[in-house]
Amino acid sequence: MLTLLFLAACFLAYSNGANDNFKGVASLYGSKTTDYSTAIWWATATTFAGSVASIFLAATLLKKFSGNGLVPAGLAGSEYFVLAVAVGAGLTVILAARNGFPVSTTHALTGAMVGSGWMAVGNQVNFSVLGRGFFLPLLLSPVLAVGIGAGLYLVFRWLRLRLGITKEWCVCVGEEQQVIAMPQSSSALAFQAGPPSFTASIGKRGDCAQRYSGNFLGLSSQQAIDAAHFISAGVVSFARGLNDTPKMAALLLVLPALGVHWSMLAVASAIAVGGLLSARRVAETMSHKITSMNPGQGFSANLTTGFLVISASAFGLPVSTTHVSVGSLFGIGLTGSRLANFRVMRNILLSWLITLPCAAIVAAAVFWFANHTR
Repeated sequence: MLTLLFLAACFLAYSNGANDNFKGVASLYGSKTTDYSTAIWWATATTFAGSVASIFLAATLLKKFSGNGLVPAGLAGSEYFVLAVAVGAGLTVILAARNGFPVSTTHALTGAMVGSGWMAVGNQVNFSVLGRGFFLPLLLSPVLAVGIGAGLYLVFRWLRLRLGITKEWCVCVGEEQQVIAMPQSSSALAFQAGPPSFTASIGKRGDCAQRYSGNFLGLSSQQAIDAAHFISAGVVSFARGLNDTPKMAALLLVLPALGVHWSMLAVASAIAVGGLLSARRVAETMSHKITSMNPGQGFSANLTTGFLVISASAFGLPVSTTHVSVGSLFGIGLTGSRLANFRVMRNILLSWLITLPCAAIVAAAVFWFANHTR
């Protein structure tokens, strides 16, 4: 059972990495600042650093997600409760990742604790704690992210215009070879290459990399924004590791031989592997389907996400990095490029709504099955 518990917690962490690791660097890939490979490795390194830092900085979240207060203490320390929570949340998150939906591991964990707790003790689940400590931060965080992300971009845009930094668009110029079909007396067609012609075209907005011209403090404006963009993406990924790792490591507290530090390191490693192997589909949704963006807009979204998630971690509030990052990107799409995809956002919101009940049902079923087969 102890081995099974450890594997279940690592599976949950793997699922979290697959669904969440790319969220901090989605704007780097979406704005064409860098390619997928560089983005996911940067996310992996900075997320792992945040996971290690959580050993020292996120003790409040570790206690909150042990289940104490939400369910009776005896149940929270039960092996079957922990197993049901890990499997219920892990299956929900990995299924969402396989279908490209960026859902909240926090939401899945909350639902799994409620489902297995209800199956075990019924009305003894403390729903008042659930409302104050879990639902309120989860509901408010994406709304705040939309507003702050949009406002921050407008401020940065105003500063850019005041500093005289303008945008550049690409124009494609070159020779084009034309191939002409020549009818022959036989049934076959012959082809003749015509002389090369000189052409010029302006690419579509989605195909053309938007860049900033001019200098700022002696540096190229584009190089400065790219460097700031990378740093902000690293901050978001660090904040995600800081906020998410203790939520999953809390499940391993029932294994006293492992200890808190080794539990967090095991979770951090599984998160990293999950992101490297299985993050591609969520990456496409986050980077290209919510909205188009340029480096400046991506930088604004990352600052918003990093600020909100780090603040929440410091106060022990279980916000979802998913909700915050998606909200900030959508806010940028509404205010900046005005190309926010409402259909995609509708589907993402629906996936958020079913995450909690789905995890609750699976966890309840696992708890029932485990208790009736022992």
